[in-house]
Amino acid sequence: MTTRAFSADVQAVLDQFLSASRTQGTRPIEVDGNVIQVPYPYPSPADWRDCWIYFLMVDRFNNPASPPVFDWNKKYGFRQGGTFEGVRQQLPYLQELGVNAIWLSPVVKNTRPEIDGFAYCYPGYNAQDFFSIEGRFASDGTEATAEIELVALVQEAHARGIFVVVDIVLNHTGRVFDYLRRNQVEGAFTDDGLLYGPAGNEPAIQWMNGFGNPRGDWQNAADPAGAGQDDAVWPIELQQPVFFRRRGSKDSDAPRPPLGYVPGDFGTMRQLVVEYDATVPGQVQLRDQYGVAPVLSILIRAYQYLMAKFDIDGYRIDTVKYVRADMIATFGNAMREFAQSAGKRNFFTFGEIYDTDATIDQFVGRNAADNQGFGIDSALDFPLFFQLPAVIKSLGQNPPGVESVAAVFSSRKLAERGQISSHGEAGKYFVSFIDNHDQNSRFKSPGTPVEQVSMALAVLFGLQGIPCVYYGTEQGLQGTTDGLDSMESVREALWGKPDAFDPNSVLYVELQKIARLRMSENALRFGRLYFRELSGNGVDFGPSTGPRGVIAFSRILSNREIVVVANTNGSSLFQGSVLVDIDINRANVAMRIAYSNKQSTGTEATVIAEGNLYSAAGAATPMRIASLAVSLAPWEVQILTPA
Repeated sequence: MTTRAFSADVQAVLDQFLSASRTQGTRPIEVDGNVIQVPYPYPSPADWRDCWIYFLMVDRFNNPASPPVFDWNKKYGFRQGGTFEGVRQQLPYLQELGVNAIWLSPVVKNTRPEIDGFAYCYPGYNAQDFFSIEGRFASDGTEATAEIELVALVQEAHARGIFVVVDIVLNHTGRVFDYLRRNQVEGAFTDDGLLYGPAGNEPAIQWMNGFGNPRGDWQNAADPAGAGQDDAVWPIELQQPVFFRRRGSKDSDAPRPPLGYVPGDFGTMRQLVVEYDATVPGQVQLRDQYGVAPVLSILIRAYQYLMAKFDIDGYRIDTVKYVRADMIATFGNAMREFAQSAGKRNFFTFGEIYDTDATIDQFVGRNAADNQGFGIDSALDFPLFFQLPAVIKSLGQNPPGVESVAAVFSSRKLAERGQISSHGEAGKYFVSFIDNHDQNSRFKSPGTPVEQVSMALAVLFGLQGIPCVYYGTEQGLQGTTDGLDSMESVREALWGKPDAFDPNSVLYVELQKIARLRMSENALRFGRLYFRELSGNGVDFGPSTGPRGVIAFSRILSNREIVVVANTNGSSLFQGSVLVDIDINRANVAMRIAYSNKQSTGTEATVIAEGNLYSAAGAATPMRIASLAVSLAPWEVQILTPA
């Protein structure tokens, strides 16, 4: 435990980590009764597209010592009791599934549940101490054990060839202070959901103690006297009221400044002023103590420390779009450079940017921060998420057509011009998914046919991106049995389910097959992407459109083409042909069904003949065409590879 970001003990951890990289040593780790020498620091993957990620919420995954506190499959806004040790004990299960990386929900110490309220304490996004580990994730509930068990988890994951990504937050802390209500007597507080006027008109605040009570003697105090580790916020350098926005809850409907943040708290989660500038007049002391960007400097220090102490391989960054883009770029560059100094050549940072490609573009890659830095490496692919689940399930009164999936990538190719050498590279900039912990209208809602889930997974693993699967998908979790009207509905306690970690469950086996195929086919990880036209007669080819159509695309790497076709119609067979590359697939080139969620098998030869290629507008162009015959049962997906 440390109280200062810039203390000697923090520096010692950083120095030891950097020094270890220069000796290129190993550590003995026992796995399945065998001792394995594991490199330390653990090296990064050459390319994260070689990985797929399994996202688990620590509190909801596993606790081998105790059952869930409440019914595992009902809405529950308190801690269920998952632990780091519970995750560690299921690493063989994840390894056999084919998982290459696990993404853990936040691990740093949070505010106490009684402070933040029932719904927002267990996921981990309410940081109170950025330099301590959450004791509630330990077998015995203590911080000391939590550190030991997190170390054991990361070390064994590395010994099994699994990278570890940790969820972090830059935008906010937990409820570390309350506001003094205006125009009322001192001591009355509010969280009324309103912004408190323009910047410069911030109300008084009083830091909270560890029992959830605001302290009058800590009103607007810098470094509140006598504050303990459960009080206010840590490290001590953050105990400056000016480092917080102090304007009440954010107004998500207000126009955003060009750089992308909405000023204000997330309910009771207090927004940090990450862009705080200590060069302004009157801030000489803060600048001299913490640097020109003190809040950012403290956060950089905290997450360098977390990386060094636990040998972390990547960070998923929460609520990125509410932090100024140049701050995100600086943070990403700082993590990248520190990791490279320690021998982690490809430390991974990806952000939650719940928005369009245009907004994502401000934070990721070479377009980030007006080209003043490289930005973070990648972003969760919300543009794809906004379309793919709805297309596969035909959701809504006016379901989107299958063409909307192709449109995501068509617009993306235009945006990438001049940025990458081959559009096959685009996949490294997106972590793709079909559902997660924040989408209460879960894709796998109760009653979803298993074929739709396996189809979604096969399409996801076939498209460009680094696939990410939400925990329990492989065991058929579909949301709680009492409705989908809250976030808690998609946060079931997996280990409470009978046969929770069954390696023979239908979706476990299907995901395992899909993942193995992706790992065996370089084109599915690095290939260019082309959406393909279809034909019912083998002569006239055009794009499939409308709800319940066929998603068809190819991944091409050098001279190898992989074809993915998915019939989103649950009641009708599709029998026809799909266009393929005429230069790669000469007549009689055989392609086989390498994967089918309906267990279809067989081999077909490509056919070259005269045909007509129709545009979306209906215009026909006569040309010589190469095609492949396909037959898809209702809700069937096939992945075809050269025989």
